[in-house]
Amino acid sequence: MRAIRRGATAACVIGLGGSLLASPAAAREPATPWNDDATSRVEVLALLQTLNADLLSHPSATLTLERWCGAHHLAPEAKVIAERVRGEDKPLPEEARKQLAIGSDETVRYRRVQLACGEHVLSEADNWYVPSRLTDAMNQELDTTDTPFGKVVQPLHFHRQTLSAELLWSPLPQGWETGAPVPAAKGGRLDIPHHVLQHRAVLFDQGNRPFSLVVESYTADVLAFPPPAIGGR
Repeated sequence: MRAIRRGATAACVIGLGGSLLASPAAAREPATPWNDDATSRVEVLALLQTLNADLLSHPSATLTLERWCGAHHLAPEAKVIAERVRGEDKPLPEEARKQLAIGSDETVRYRRVQLACGEHVLSEADNWYVPSRLTDAMNQELDTTDTPFGKVVQPLHFHRQTLSAELLWSPLPQGWETGAPVPAAKGGRLDIPHHVLQHRAVLFDQGNRPFSLVVESYTADVLAFPPPAIGGR
């Protein structure tokens, strides 16, 4: 398993219709840097919103990332692998038992993975799930393999209810479309923080029973491909 990549934690939270709360810390340089100019900033924002819409319209983030990886040639093979992050445990978030419709004594397991396509970690996911609502075979696979959660539970014909979808960073300031000034081009690379997008969702089986709470933090590597050749670039 390749070494776990660590990046700076984004301190900026920009809701899909929200406001700027703080400034993000820049992460490591992306594999293919984007230029710090107005055109690139518009393109990056369009790409992030496209990915966000694609994730919101499909139940499996894993399969969505595989399509994204293939469409943007991020790896020779568009296959997403879940790399387990072991030795970490996070407490169940507040309100999670209510969201999962379980009592205080119900067992909940925690699984943290990095979803990677080739050399690119595209997402870091925290997952709290109810093992009693999965099959024995599913629990065994989750305990002993790195198979992505979405692929393991596909036989449940699950759907997801999104609790929140937030851009953690925006390349353009709020109000840019109505005349707010865009940062001046610096002539170098565009600094992109480690985490750019975050989703929180509950997964439901075909009987509409909730069985998993996921927090998916998408990284700058979703943009690790050459900028499009637009405007004679």
